[in-house]
Amino acid sequence: MKRDRMMLLLFALLLTAIPVVPALLLSHKTPPISESSVTSETLPNFSVLDVSTGEVLTVSARDYVIGAVCAEMPATFEPEALKAQAVAAHTYAIRQQQIEQENPTPELCGADFSNDPAQYQAYFTENQAKQYYGEQFDTYYPQIADAVEEVLPYILTYEEEPIIAAFCSMSAGQTESAEVVWGQAVPYLIPVDSAADETAPHFLEEVTFSKEEMQEALQTLAPDAKLEAEHPETWLTVQEVSDSGTVCTAEIGGVSVNGQDVREALSLRAAAFTVAYADETFTITTKGYGHGVGMSQYGANAMAKNGAKWREILSYYYPETVITDVTE
Repeated sequence: MKRDRMMLLLFALLLTAIPVVPALLLSHKTPPISESSVTSETLPNFSVLDVSTGEVLTVSARDYVIGAVCAEMPATFEPEALKAQAVAAHTYAIRQQQIEQENPTPELCGADFSNDPAQYQAYFTENQAKQYYGEQFDTYYPQIADAVEEVLPYILTYEEEPIIAAFCSMSAGQTESAEVVWGQAVPYLIPVDSAADETAPHFLEEVTFSKEEMQEALQTLAPDAKLEAEHPETWLTVQEVSDSGTVCTAEIGGVSVNGQDVREALSLRAAAFTVAYADETFTITTKGYGHGVGMSQYGANAMAKNGAKWREILSYYYPETVITDVTE
């Protein structure tokens, strides 16, 4: 896949447990919302490619946003956090729809996006939600539907365009800038304090690797690296860290690599990590979960528990953006 397409897809690293990002980064502007596609009575449908069958499904905005929230945020979160997630999910869908209308992706077969969570925002059909929630479906699904219906007309805009509604499970204590993670500055995807993330479940996680496992992974990432058998403690060293804790660059046996690439190569929860070596074992400790850009879901939930409404949550994590009613 070409590099420019890979840059577009970097924002779509999504959770299979909790999401990491739901948005696309473009180097050009998308067109404003068309009055022909959104009226005071209706919202646009979305088309979703079912990668398991090859069928393109037509889904109402309501059903799509409900399915996206089901797949992207724990149903046990506060209603105001669920509403904030719903607005972010709807914003993502409209922006992606506009992108596809302007520059269609052949693999999507005319759809706006697919249900492949490795490439696009995660989405559950109602039947999938039933399987996912099991006996809790009759409790959780209506809760999410109620939250979605309250905020369905709204999306986030910047300069009258749908924003890149990136979000993550939890930051390392301060959200990260898009420039650090993806190499392109975005005015509203900038670091903000999210200290509540530090009390989230599994904020700190340790993963261990044997020498053999680490050597194989590092050599695959950096084939030219010289990994000295006598000094494995030098195989992977952190070089530059952002103010938000993300590893910007690391060194593998004399070869400089991007921290995001290390995260991918080692399947780490986040690129905010430290490395230790002892007793022929590497221990990597991560902070947070996801890329750290945009809205922190656990941070949003903490704000909601403290009385913040969905508008406050979105304005905090996406500064300078406007909450826009697309039916007006």
